[in-house]
Amino acid sequence: MTRWLAVAVCLLSMVSPSALAFDEAYPSRSVRLIAAAAPGGNPDVLARLLAYKLSEAFGKPFVVENVPGAGGIVAAKSALASAPDGHVLMLGDSGGMAINVALNPDVGYNPLKDFTPITALATVPTVLVINAGVAAQTLDEFVRLAKSQPGKLTYGSAGYGSVHHLTMALFAERSGIDLLHVPYRGGTALVNGLLTGEIQAGWSGIPNVLSLIEAGQLRALCISILKRSPSMPAVPTCAELGYDGFDIATMIGLQASAGLPEPIVARLQAAVAKALREGDVAERMRTLGIDLQENGTAQYRQFMQDDLARYQDAARRLKLNQTKAQ
Repeated sequence: MTRWLAVAVCLLSMVSPSALAFDEAYPSRSVRLIAAAAPGGNPDVLARLLAYKLSEAFGKPFVVENVPGAGGIVAAKSALASAPDGHVLMLGDSGGMAINVALNPDVGYNPLKDFTPITALATVPTVLVINAGVAAQTLDEFVRLAKSQPGKLTYGSAGYGSVHHLTMALFAERSGIDLLHVPYRGGTALVNGLLTGEIQAGWSGIPNVLSLIEAGQLRALCISILKRSPSMPAVPTCAELGYDGFDIATMIGLQASAGLPEPIVARLQAAVAKALREGDVAERMRTLGIDLQENGTAQYRQFMQDDLARYQDAARRLKLNQTKAQ
């Protein structure tokens, strides 16, 4: 017994007192919480809720800084330039951490090596909607219509390389249809294009189109994930309609620059998990069609690897690259 006690004491002595003090002192000042979105976007709304909860939990201000631009690339580079001490965090999503990297390998960072994935926060599905004047009531009818007019029906996206673009590109490949892509500058312009009939179809975030669907101005055909959304329970999933395994959503997660000490990662994970379980957060996210997630570094890192691999494979197969957006 004495021998094992001596071993335990020896191991404990190897833990750096400065590291323990650093952990206990965290955060020693205000924390920048970078949201890779303009004010009002889903990452921004989630960031502000989270900042409020984390400020309460840690007793220091967590201040949201909106850094939109280039599908998350500008925010990622801003976070990457910070010291790995937990005083700069980022809410990044699949755009900056997977899609843009897949479309442009020279983006300037490696999401799997240059960042510490702290925890996943939420998944954001999209819904396939069509202009109410399109002669299709169901997904099957829309696919048949598109096949009868190859290259004639148009679909919009929030920009080349956006999740809306990639989701339709993958669905078109899966269903064997040929549509004409019309990239817009953002989701609002995409919805306006649908309403005016400038385009016939598009994948959109749920909050942008829910009231329009309920008013009959747009028609919802299917949702992009494997389970129905509580925000629109009557809308089936693509998998239900014969597209087994079709499951595409934007993952929003919390990251820091690479090298963030494990004790700080653990403290942030615990505080975030508690925040995500609180009723006001869950209700607000439900109204936005967002599914809250809760997992640690290992699970989130695995998702990031799988997400990047999926879009890299899609970019190769579909011959997509960022130069086509120029």
